[in-house]
Amino acid sequence: MSRIPVKICGLSTEETLQTAIDAGADMIGLVFFPKSPRHVSLSDACRLADMARGKTEIVALTVDMDLAGLQRINELVKPDLFQFHGSETPEACAAARIMLRTRIIKAIGVREKADTEKALPYVTVAEWILFDAKPPADSDVPGGHGVPYDWTILKALDLRRRFMLSGGLDPENVGRAIAMSGAPAVDVSSGVERAKGVKDSDLIRAFMAAVRSAEDVKE
Repeated sequence: MSRIPVKICGLSTEETLQTAIDAGADMIGLVFFPKSPRHVSLSDACRLADMARGKTEIVALTVDMDLAGLQRINELVKPDLFQFHGSETPEACAAARIMLRTRIIKAIGVREKADTEKALPYVTVAEWILFDAKPPADSDVPGGHGVPYDWTILKALDLRRRFMLSGGLDPENVGRAIAMSGAPAVDVSSGVERAKGVKDSDLIRAFMAAVRSAEDVKE
């Protein structure tokens, strides 16, 4: 069976974090972006990271954060990876990877197939490319909108780098999205929430179960 890594992003409570761990999430994401309803303080992030350490990989999501801010998160939270979800350049990602001695996930906003080409400059510096839906035009938050897109544009994509599918996924459609995109990994945030920024343990478990079912089909 081909195992599909799953990242549950935007966790902010001990209960839902523990649910994600117990359900077998391969990565959990902590959001450091004050405009996001999923933003966590450094103190809360440290507590949540301590719960998760050694049980799942910890991802710190930032948006165009300066190096001093990244270093502070790195020192206190000690994430396994940083996810850059803004307009960070390949050069900035490379510098952060070296200075922080960390691994990088770079998010790329997509709406049509041509948008996937924006990932190419990052394949030498990012361990993962995460394809997320482009945000609505009036939004100042780059992700977490629960907006799906044409997942088939990722089918047979050759980046020489692993990628994650994100954007509009939920327990009902993730199996179909994996089949349509051929994605080797998935990321979810709003699709396992009962209200914006409020994760739901039942939805987390349902999402994980749906992905595992999709693995059986993919096999």
